[in-house]
This record gives sequence, C-alpha cells and structure tokens, in this order.
Amino acid sequence: MAKKHSPKFLAVVEAARAEIPECEAKDLRMMLEDGKPLIVLDVRERHEFEAGHLAGAVHIGKGVLERDIEKHELPDDSRIVLYCGGGFRSAIAAKSLKEMGYSEAISLWGGWRGIQAEGLQIE
Repeated sequence: MAKKHSPKFLAVVEAARAEIPECEAKDLRMMLEDGKPLIVLDVRERHEFEAGHLAGAVHIGKGVLERDIEKHELPDDSRIVLYCGGGFRSAIAAKSLKEMGYSEAISLWGGWRGIQAEGLQIE
C-alpha cells in the first residue's frame, strides 16, 4: 500500500526527479547482468535494510549519505543506482550525489517494491 506523502515533500521529489536519471527494476536487472561496474546503494533506514535488501547492496541511509559516501572512495563517474522503498527518497539522494559530483547517480523508481516484484535476488 502506497504511503500518502505531504505536498511539500512531493514537490521536492518531483524537482529532484526532473534533474536526475531514473531506472526501473527491469533496467536494474540488465545493469546487474551487463558486466559493467555497478554500485547499488540502499538509502532506506537501517531497520528497513536489515528486514531485507537487494543482494550485494551497500547500505548508506539517506540521512548520512553526503557525510559517508566518500568513505567508500568511489570514482566520481561510478555507475551508482540508489533505491529506497518506492523511489522518492532515492530521487532526492541521487540529486544530492549529482550535486557532489557523482555524474552517474541513478534513482530506482519503484524501489524495494520494484526489486521484489522483478524477482531480483534479495538477502
């Protein structure tokens, strides 16, 4: 069941979505299989990640993303797919990474729910 979000939050999300690339779970499946380097970041809260996540995903919560992303020493042109529950938080997070110079930050529209629906490997 989709959450009802506040209008101001939705406006921030829509503004972010207009500035960043997005993909869907079927696209993520292709990226996972294409042999090119890919980092998948789960930006949900720790308890959400611990309840289940995409196999191989790295957890960096949205609230600490900007502070902690550089600890992973990723090149600025790393292909990074970010996901949350449905694609709202990850859109904002991808925009933030783009502003930090990560040119290939992509938000997964549909998020965790899309990952499950696509039947991707989860842990």
